[in-house]
Amino acid sequence: MSEKLFGTDGVRGRANSWPMTAETALRLGAAAGRYFRRDHHEHRVVIGKDTRLSGYMIENALTAGFTSTGMDVFLLGPVPTPAVGYLTHGLRADVGVMISASHNPAHDNGIKLFGPDGFKLSDEDEAGIEALMKNGIEPAAPERIGRAKRFDDARGRYVEYAKSTFPSRRQLDGLRIVVDCANGAAYRCAPDVLWELGAEVISIGVSPDGHNINRGCGSTHPETVAQKVVETRADIGICLDGDADRVVLVDERGQVADGDQIMALIATRWAEEGRLSGNTLVATVMSNLGLERHLANKDIALCRTKVGDRYVVEAMRAGGYNLGGEQSGHIVMTDYATTGDGLIGALQFLACMVETGQKASQLARVFRPVPQKLVNVRYEAGKKPLAADTVQEAIAAGETRLGSDGRLLIRKSGTEPLIRVMAEAIEPKLLDDVLSSVVAAVRAES
Repeated sequence: MSEKLFGTDGVRGRANSWPMTAETALRLGAAAGRYFRRDHHEHRVVIGKDTRLSGYMIENALTAGFTSTGMDVFLLGPVPTPAVGYLTHGLRADVGVMISASHNPAHDNGIKLFGPDGFKLSDEDEAGIEALMKNGIEPAAPERIGRAKRFDDARGRYVEYAKSTFPSRRQLDGLRIVVDCANGAAYRCAPDVLWELGAEVISIGVSPDGHNINRGCGSTHPETVAQKVVETRADIGICLDGDADRVVLVDERGQVADGDQIMALIATRWAEEGRLSGNTLVATVMSNLGLERHLANKDIALCRTKVGDRYVVEAMRAGGYNLGGEQSGHIVMTDYATTGDGLIGALQFLACMVETGQKASQLARVFRPVPQKLVNVRYEAGKKPLAADTVQEAIAAGETRLGSDGRLLIRKSGTEPLIRVMAEAIEPKLLDDVLSSVVAAVRAES
């Protein structure tokens, strides 16, 4: 294994191709088990997954790896990623695992690891596990091999916890809610939570077959919910992704609100209530310039990080902040969860609707976004388009043209062979000109 295993969000790739093979999963489980088994007490790991067909293969391989190093395995079945973080800490486990490729198509899969505190692993922990995989893993003695069993109460525990984050003595009575679970991990628990809180629930994306996760549904296809909201005259639509750690909302008019708008609403309300730690919101470099300007007008600081919710969480923990997230819909509220939680993020928005009596359309337009466009350019293996002089010259020229009235952000994806080119500008024509020139330069070297 010469390539780096971990990316920006654990391990991810096409199922049955490196690194998402049963062999690699077995070795990863064994290495993680050995890494976290540091004394002689009983050790346990919790493993959750989404609804991909390859989840069975990866789950069994990881179980074999963990038990080979003396870890007892609790198999949670299909549960959202934040449920794994919650139950890792709640069950006093040494490590938690989520098998999911999030919003990716069904042919991909991934492995996300959580430490005993329920937070995703640091770069140092991931490097330590990779080192064990390269240098050899000591198996447990025969009498110390671990056991594995199904943990049937995982979904129920998470449902009850998610409900507890909604304001006490408040209900969703009278609200008609469309929820799209992307045929993924939250296909049972999200509708249950909303219904038990009193809403009339219209569920879509709740018929997983192993192959249809994220296909034409979920947070990457909010138009599906938008159509259903208008058709059924619903009050709001909730779009989750395959592992339910992100959310996109649709108002009663069928208009989409991304993570920036949701964060802006929660940050503003929490600041007014004195609940926003450090009076700061943590977001990534992808968040819209309009969000930054809105927060500045409210005397709320914005701390920007690299792309990836793990980096948002790291900055939040380092600064003692309790709210952060990504434009893509990861909403991280460390008062409630250790990672992005699409359902709990939606519940916070619904709480604002209930407490203010305002419609979703009134709450989901907190600021006016600066026009922003993103283009993904796929590159061939072995090529390094960002290192080309022509690309660097195009980027420099674009930044000069934008000045203080816009932003240009070019980065390599951590999960796919893509160069992501994002531009913002107040003037739409300038935005298109700069974006097209940089994209053309990148494509020429891809």
